[in-house]
Amino acid sequence: MTDNTSLDNDTIAAVATAAGRGGVGIVRLSGPAAKTVGEQITGISLIPRHAHYTPFRDSQKHSLDTGIALYFPGPNSFTGEDVVELQGHGGPIIMDLLVQSCLALGARMANPGEFSERAFLNGKLDLAQAEAIADLINSSTEQAARNAHRSLQGAFSRRIDKLVTAVIHLRIHVEAAIDFPEEEIDFLADGHVASQLQDLTIQLDGVLQEARQGSLLREGMKLVIAGKPNAGKSSLLNALSGQDTAIVTPVEGTTRDVLREHIQLDGMPLHIVDTAGLRDSTDAIEQEGIRRAWQEIGSADRVLLIVDASTSPDAGPDPWALWPEAREHLKADTPVTIIHNKCDLVGQPPELVRQQDTTIVRLCARSGDGVDILKQHLKESMGYQSGTGGSFSARRRHLLALQQALEFLREGQFQLEEAGAGELLAEDLRQCQAALGTITGTFTNDQLLGEIFSSFCIGK
Repeated sequence: MTDNTSLDNDTIAAVATAAGRGGVGIVRLSGPAAKTVGEQITGISLIPRHAHYTPFRDSQKHSLDTGIALYFPGPNSFTGEDVVELQGHGGPIIMDLLVQSCLALGARMANPGEFSERAFLNGKLDLAQAEAIADLINSSTEQAARNAHRSLQGAFSRRIDKLVTAVIHLRIHVEAAIDFPEEEIDFLADGHVASQLQDLTIQLDGVLQEARQGSLLREGMKLVIAGKPNAGKSSLLNALSGQDTAIVTPVEGTTRDVLREHIQLDGMPLHIVDTAGLRDSTDAIEQEGIRRAWQEIGSADRVLLIVDASTSPDAGPDPWALWPEAREHLKADTPVTIIHNKCDLVGQPPELVRQQDTTIVRLCARSGDGVDILKQHLKESMGYQSGTGGSFSARRRHLLALQQALEFLREGQFQLEEAGAGELLAEDLRQCQAALGTITGTFTNDQLLGEIFSSFCIGK
């Protein structure tokens, strides 16, 4: 990360377009000397927001290329500083020569993400919007790109700002009652704070759920297929991926290692993991496969618990009854979908049913009957909406910050309801506000900024 004290003095330069050959390549300059360097390269006086078709020259005034020069004076630019873009032919040699000319004329090479970092530090973007730039560039699906663009436009930030405003208002009420007891503001008796706290908790939990969906769209859902040997796990992997990824035989324990397949469901990334059959075994190789299976299950975003309907036709909807040993390995909030495979052997039609808050999908993995029902269920669980529906993109760090903020709110509720401790509630609200502030950059530190912007492209 750049030292903030140098932002007003340094002028940076970098290629802003992708590496390789193309019809057009762009070199971007930002900083107080951007206009001077741009005018030395072009040999003309640059007019703000005007496209100049002009030769490009090196520091020795030798011609390099001919292209378009654009000048955006700060603060009305992407970075908030003076910015010049030199748009030439997109050959790597030409781009490198242009950058070298900029450096020879006083600019320095930009660090990864430094243009976006300067935009953030100059108040042109908040941190969530800056991250959305990288997410938009790195999007692997249409849905992820649309959500990243919404975050870049401020959809996610507005949700966070609304929560922060509500927390601040609540803090004012609570701290006023603490600091001015002579005013007799009894926030415990009137129920106003308790009601606001409950509403805020519900709102924050809703944003967290949306962020989880946004994170799945950005990073993909890790889907682990688990179950006993010969239940049809490998057949289901093949059916979902559309190819014979896994060996399928009538012999139990064929799959001894973890198999992975990456697919897209209507543009939504899905990382499928097939695991070894879960059973007691004395075979050392199979034991290692089972250990790895439990490891994958513990880190899953969703688990498909596959049951052989031909041998367990009366299997109920409770995954813990079917799978009691999973309690010590599965995260408490990991959703489980129960798959009744080989439903054709017991005369059941392919269908999705919901019983006791559990989703059951009946299908035949080998023939493919009912697999489309499962795919639709998986898309819906990832937040799929037809057309252009969606909300915003989110990263794992955003989820962590939202979870921390929610925990502080719930702790504050406990302090208010059980202990009547207004001072402790006020501190929990302060911590909640700080956690939310790390998302947009209101509360952050240099190390976090360095980690975020170092993952960007050089010219972004």
